[in-house]
Amino acid sequence: MPVRGVIFDVDGTLVDSNDAHANAWVDALRDAGFDVSFARIRDMIGMGGDKIIPDVTGWNPESGEAKALAARRGEIFNERYLPHLQSFPDVRALFLRMRKDRLELSIATSAKPDELKALLRIANVADLVSETASKTADERSKPDPDIVDAAVHRSDFDAAQLVMVGDTPYDIEAAGRAGVRAIGFRCGGWPDDRLAGAAQIYDGPWDMLARYCEVEQMFERK
Repeated sequence: MPVRGVIFDVDGTLVDSNDAHANAWVDALRDAGFDVSFARIRDMIGMGGDKIIPDVTGWNPESGEAKALAARRGEIFNERYLPHLQSFPDVRALFLRMRKDRLELSIATSAKPDELKALLRIANVADLVSETASKTADERSKPDPDIVDAAVHRSDFDAAQLVMVGDTPYDIEAAGRAGVRAIGFRCGGWPDDRLAGAAQIYDGPWDMLARYCEVEQMFERK
């Protein structure tokens, strides 16, 4: 059936922030006494702290130590890295083109609400998004489907009427487990073989906009 709505990830998809998130985790872990390489953390970006913390520390993600570490990572990210982030090219133009097609645009991300607000401001699309779904305390981050499921439930559409756009293997897997088709972006840093399962792969928002006639055909809107 025709696509009626598009669910976007933010970090690495709309905003060039994946390296910044990895660096914030490395810094916070070092403060907590863990020497973890950038490469190890970078490959996990797209997951939330509920996945990263137990993997690299062995801590229960609900423990006091884990919550303090997650809070410290947030402080470091907001203070050291967020002010320097930039949007990928043509994000707003792509959103406007989709809105012209009367597609509902929503967000599904592990970013904290305060971070998400700032990231959408950097991407200059906050006014074009109808719904946002951040991870809540009882939800699991990607690749579990919880956040995508939440975006589907907040929409007025069936999963089959929606498409998820993301840049990580975890976005693609979460979308699939939620019954939503996925489109992959290379701009987050993953090669095509790591984005296997995506219905289509583009370099980034600018490439998707340049090939929008192809997108319309895939969405069955032309």
